[in-house]
Amino acid sequence: MECTKEKNLEHCNCTYQGCSRKGMCCECIRYHVNKRALPACCFPDDVEKTFDRSFESFAKAWDLGEKK
Repeated sequence: MECTKEKNLEHCNCTYQGCSRKGMCCECIRYHVNKRALPACCFPDDVEKTFDRSFESFAKAWDLGEKK
């Protein structure tokens, strides 16, 4: 499967400047899941900027009682 990095970058909301996986979704997901976390694209922008990509942060950000 061919990587569509340039197309992926159009939708990547990762604000970490030093990220070497930006636009390479397969590598990004693998990296974060191995750290018990999720990539930036799973979070609202205000939560993504905290760099807390933990599963717990994801659950809190998307709590059904909250609207982001």
